[in-house]
Amino acid sequence: MLRSDWLARRLAVAPPAVFVGVAGVFAFVAYCCVYAFRKPFTAGTYEGLVLWGVQFKIVLVVAQVAGYALSKFIGIRVISGMAARHRAATLLGVAGLAGVSLLGFALTPFPWNAAWMFVNGLPLGMAWGLVFGYLEGRRVTEALAAMLCVNFIISSGFVKTTGRWLLDAQGLSEQWMPFAAALLFVPGLLLCVWVMEHLPPPSKADEAQRAPRQKMSPQACRGLFWRYAPGLVLLVTVYLVLTIVRDVRDNFTVEIWRELGFGGNATILTTAEIPVAVLSLLAVGAMMFVRDNAFALRLNHLLVALGAVLLIGSTVLFQQGGISPIVWMVASGFGLFLPYILFNGVLFDRLLAHFRERGNVGFLIYVADSIGYLGSVGVLLWRNFGAGEMSWLGFYTSLCYGGAVLMLVLMAGSYWYFLKKKG
Repeated sequence: MLRSDWLARRLAVAPPAVFVGVAGVFAFVAYCCVYAFRKPFTAGTYEGLVLWGVQFKIVLVVAQVAGYALSKFIGIRVISGMAARHRAATLLGVAGLAGVSLLGFALTPFPWNAAWMFVNGLPLGMAWGLVFGYLEGRRVTEALAAMLCVNFIISSGFVKTTGRWLLDAQGLSEQWMPFAAALLFVPGLLLCVWVMEHLPPPSKADEAQRAPRQKMSPQACRGLFWRYAPGLVLLVTVYLVLTIVRDVRDNFTVEIWRELGFGGNATILTTAEIPVAVLSLLAVGAMMFVRDNAFALRLNHLLVALGAVLLIGSTVLFQQGGISPIVWMVASGFGLFLPYILFNGVLFDRLLAHFRERGNVGFLIYVADSIGYLGSVGVLLWRNFGAGEMSWLGFYTSLCYGGAVLMLVLMAGSYWYFLKKKG
């Protein structure tokens, strides 16, 4: 991809606010465009379609998440060893393959089109690491990561709103809607990847504060993991819980809102997530002002625990009638996405910086993601066969309670381990 040395030089000497603005906004929009290849299909309900005794939407979600989980395992090696010069072509390649899979989904009749959702998830699992690779290892990584990570909140709702618009206003079928939605975002993706390719690499000052970032060999990956295995196992287990709760909320948010009495309001899929995104952006972005990496690592742990407490507290208040459904969805969303965003770059970035490890965040994220999405598949299957009579609202509520308690216990263990570990 063509580069502009002029633009790179300008950004290298630009004030931090300007650099964060350019890098953060274009990374955010880039991953929003990637979401358009992944999430619009969940705007459909696929009512009346059943395959092997399983609701067809669950089949589609499980197929995509299974491909996504396998992609994360592949990404442990691919993303950790990715050279910067290959990022752009790889990112566009995975988006292109995902787009072809959506076309296949549209052209293939039920129920065989479900196989295309597995193909769809297979490349897309590597997109996050490719985009985050442009941002990690900088003194402003928290601000950049916060802007990028609000994609988990805003983009999913936005592309589902787009999907509902295509279904309701444009009359598209549920088979063709995902492909049409993805096409709308292709120009934005091309522009954003071009801009990210022109971002200057981390400066000497960045490397001095955050440790140099470099691609990792398989031996380096194994060495990094085993040096911190007890703490990493605890953190990965917390992320497993977060992924399960987040996937249920994200993939079945249409059903949850319908059970809450907002089934006819498609815009709420986006508007209710805006306060969650703003609060998460402010909380995570403020972490860039914490220069001491040891303190920042401990603070990350405490913020994850705070999210768990908020999940429990808001759910109790909602069930007792103390807060409205909208307030509960916003509060529980913040309690869920605050720790989820911290795990997707910020916490692991500070861990590497504190212990002065020469590696990259992509390796640790993909270890956590691979386990997280594997667990998500298992829980969705259990939901269908073991708790099929439970509503999606009741299922999400139960996960808020159980998941939050597990998070508190596991984060306490991780906090103690890394507190005792010498940096």
